[in-house]
Amino acid sequence: MQFLGFVNNGFRPENDIPDLSGKVILVTGGNSGLGKESVLQLAKHNPSQIFLAARSAETGQTAVEEVKAIVPGVKIVFLQLDLSSYASISKAAKLVNASVDRLDILMNNAGIMMTPPNTTMDGFEIQFGTNHIGHALLTKLLLPKLQATAKEHPGADVRIITLSSSAHKWAPEGGLDLGNVHSEQRNLSTRELYGQSKLANILYSNELARRYPDIRCISLHPGSVNTGLSRGLNASYPLVAPIVTFVKWTKIITLDVHEGTLNQLWAATAEEAESGKYYNPVGQEVTGSKYAHDLELAKELWDFTEAEFKKLSL
Repeated sequence: MQFLGFVNNGFRPENDIPDLSGKVILVTGGNSGLGKESVLQLAKHNPSQIFLAARSAETGQTAVEEVKAIVPGVKIVFLQLDLSSYASISKAAKLVNASVDRLDILMNNAGIMMTPPNTTMDGFEIQFGTNHIGHALLTKLLLPKLQATAKEHPGADVRIITLSSSAHKWAPEGGLDLGNVHSEQRNLSTRELYGQSKLANILYSNELARRYPDIRCISLHPGSVNTGLSRGLNASYPLVAPIVTFVKWTKIITLDVHEGTLNQLWAATAEEAESGKYYNPVGQEVTGSKYAHDLELAKELWDFTEAEFKKLSL
């Protein structure tokens, strides 16, 4: 099926996701949208356990119960996680590391889009801090568990899946403005800031793949999906809210959530998905912008991110 740039390579979750027996999975932003649908589809294939991570305990627990109602017997655990807070991320990672002896799939799904100017609890521009820094810290804290799984369980096929976006092409000139990310970065538009955060997702995933060859690290664009992400856009640009609502209602240029999850489910489970690649839906390898495959920029981002984490004595 082709739909405004969405090309389905024939992947069907019900038939093509393999048996996941014994596997432990963590999905961020699992309380709604793409995250919740991913949890549901993965739950149908016998995983040992799924951590459904979300900021809101109320909506997170509700999502857990809704998935369990559809897939009785599946073990899903709500994990409190606020990606804008170092403290919350550290607490969540400690809980995961202490409660399971393996972690097979980390799906960095959560994100915010084109929000009004703000910073995270730890002082980063809100979109960069949530979409990149938050997921990078979670990944770093879970890497020992991921690596141990790859080493101690032959054929485990450990993966880190990171949702980026075609909007990484909106990043500012130079790709990343790292010198100003400890602020609201009002020198850039919210559109450019979202693009910067999504470019960072691709670059960091690529660098993870280079440094950790025993883990498949894949970034992707899910497609233009009708999810709650547009709330940030409406808040930043209230005059476009009626247009956004009309587009979502008519589904002229947006995919439904089930279609929107196909690329990340494919990346998380398909044998042909390659580490260090960036994919359009479904399973279409693309290079992205000129910055997305800039090796020096990826190393610069890695070094910057590591330097930030060293301040935490990690």
